[in-house]
Amino acid sequence: MNLKEKSKEVRIETLKLHQRAKEIRVASSLSPVEIFVSLFYGGIFSFYPKDPLNDKRDRLIISKGHGSICLYPILADCGYFSQDELLNISKPGSFLGSIPDPVIPGYETINGSLGHGLGVGSGMAYALKISDKCQKVIVVVGNGELQEGSNWEAIMFAANHNLDNLILIIDSNKKQMLDFSINILDIEPFKNKFEAFGWECIEISDGHNCDLIIDGLQEAFSNKNHKPKVIIANTIKGKGVPSLEQSPLAHVLSLSDLEIDEAIKGIENE
Repeated sequence: MNLKEKSKEVRIETLKLHQRAKEIRVASSLSPVEIFVSLFYGGIFSFYPKDPLNDKRDRLIISKGHGSICLYPILADCGYFSQDELLNISKPGSFLGSIPDPVIPGYETINGSLGHGLGVGSGMAYALKISDKCQKVIVVVGNGELQEGSNWEAIMFAANHNLDNLILIIDSNKKQMLDFSINILDIEPFKNKFEAFGWECIEISDGHNCDLIIDGLQEAFSNKNHKPKVIIANTIKGKGVPSLEQSPLAHVLSLSDLEIDEAIKGIENE
């Protein structure tokens, strides 16, 4: 499978979802496209669409839940639910909301209050480890929520308990709700901080390159060194839509139908 083409397809479908439900956080959902494509199509993440809670599955905790609408078309394509359900996003009776809920097959938890996903994931990883189970726990977070202290409690807990079955992926798009993160509370460089807390750090220069992401995931999955792993994926908020890529307020912006149509044409012609 050509993962670059699959990523373009998912990005276009995400924009179409935004066209149907303008309230979704579209910019935040465009930056992690390649992260989720790499997980679900890269052949190293274990999942069971027809039995989503299968005990043999790897766990995926999406802490930046509102910024993962791009996962909807992936889950539909993988067979978690019908493709037709994408047409009903945010409509009465549909389980696909503008903010994801664990009623959606493929979502493990609800993380509408940011900063809790890594704590949940650390608990799952600890439970799997003391039960001598081999499954991995992957947690995806954004820049802004790493400013919250609950994350750093989880970071200390994971290192203290040698949770080498825990992989944190930072969708590092350098922005949060109202500005660039550097203008609000700059906590970079991430690498120095995580290593000081006892984590192994893998940095991906281009978080929109699936080959690099898969290489990072394979390294994290295979290294049994008693350390939790963090993958820093440098991404672009609003990837594929120039006006969103450039705006410090991309997080809260909605696109008109014309802007969406133009963005889709631009992605198709890349």
